[in-house]
Amino acid sequence: MHQYLFFLGDFPIRMYGLIMCASIFLGTGVAYYLAKQDGRWHQYILDIGIYGGFAGLIGGRLWDVFFFDWAYYKDHLLEIPYVWQGGMAVQGGMLAGFLAGVAYCIYHKVDWVALADIICPSMILAQAIGRMANLLNGDAFGTPTGGNFGLLYPEGTLAHSVYGNQPLWPAEVWEGQLDVVVFAVLLIFNSFKHARGQTVCLYVFLYSLERFGLEMLRGDYVQPWLFGLKSAQATSLLFMAAAVVMFIYCGWKEKHQPAASVTTAGLTRNALPDTGSNAATATGDVPAATTRTPRTKKHRHGKAGGDKSNNDQ
Repeated sequence: MHQYLFFLGDFPIRMYGLIMCASIFLGTGVAYYLAKQDGRWHQYILDIGIYGGFAGLIGGRLWDVFFFDWAYYKDHLLEIPYVWQGGMAVQGGMLAGFLAGVAYCIYHKVDWVALADIICPSMILAQAIGRMANLLNGDAFGTPTGGNFGLLYPEGTLAHSVYGNQPLWPAEVWEGQLDVVVFAVLLIFNSFKHARGQTVCLYVFLYSLERFGLEMLRGDYVQPWLFGLKSAQATSLLFMAAAVVMFIYCGWKEKHQPAASVTTAGLTRNALPDTGSNAATATGDVPAATTRTPRTKKHRHGKAGGDKSNNDQ
């Protein structure tokens, strides 16, 4: 575990920052691949990755400040921009990055719901890579296991300053592994016919579910926030409820407005012109492929204790 790669004078080059940058670049690359495979909007992905990445860093910082460390920052407002002191929340980062992408799509008249369905597996993959940064930095750690098994963090990490040499549950490692599982589930779900918007809802639900459970093992923020729940657990419940409601609504909309559904190839099932071929399709006399519209390219205080360090929530 190496928190620092090297120093430029007195300025440290952190493994945390390097891996976080890698997560943004690799997530954007996978999103480009998925969009290009689908045949729509891949020319916008690099811009969305840049804007979404910057927005995610800002959102992750503000989420940590107001949901986790406000007791400290309310008296140290000038330190809010000091990201090198630590404090990044993945829920805030993903939400802000997602909203930036939505705004970009609206400006460029891109169907952001359909595009989000296509590329959201890349978002959870980026989160999995980001958890590698937490492990290397010694943050987002778990509580003591109470036995002789678990992760031992070296001196200089936030985990060691809080719990010393006690073995801790590998909360950040398990979250990264579960993120990879969710990545695979989303790819599989996208390969079947589903309503427009349902992949995004499934992504939000599955990640929120895993985060709610793993918060029971997290040892960096232990104070209850609402009704005995940690802040991440309370927001996870909110996201899960919203995801279930929207998943059902998307299915209902697809049933009553068939143009809202998508096929396994990501093609919109819009009504075809009333031609002889369309009539033949209705009777099943032509191959199923002719029923689809051709694809077109459209133009801290409040922590359990210890010193402040980079901490991605």
